[in-house]
Amino acid sequence: MAEIVLLCESNSLVEGGDAVPFDVSYAGQTCRAFAVRYRGGVHAYLNRCTHVAMEMDYQPNRFFDDSGRWLLCATHGAAYDPENGACRGGPCRGGLIRIEVSEQDGVVRWHTAYNLHPVEF
Repeated sequence: MAEIVLLCESNSLVEGGDAVPFDVSYAGQTCRAFAVRYRGGVHAYLNRCTHVAMEMDYQPNRFFDDSGRWLLCATHGAAYDPENGACRGGPCRGGLIRIEVSEQDGVVRWHTAYNLHPVEF
């Protein structure tokens, strides 16, 4: 069953800046996910490159290339579109797994899905 989870305050996400990380349960595993701000909107994805299933950030919570235009996998250079997660270059095999988020009244919320839900402790 879907639920809405408070992810962060809006001012935690700066255009082209650091991501806000969070944990999700996906395919029976605990995985990292991240939210970023790009062109004024908030976008979130599973932190898993489609080339090799490993985390992408080159430094903690850093995903944007130097131009601020692409999300990059630090290991092999796969490039993804921040607005939709689509592969835009390098060795990626398809797009990133998108996580639904919304922003209202200064708060970013994660809308869980049947395949992406909070980690239960």
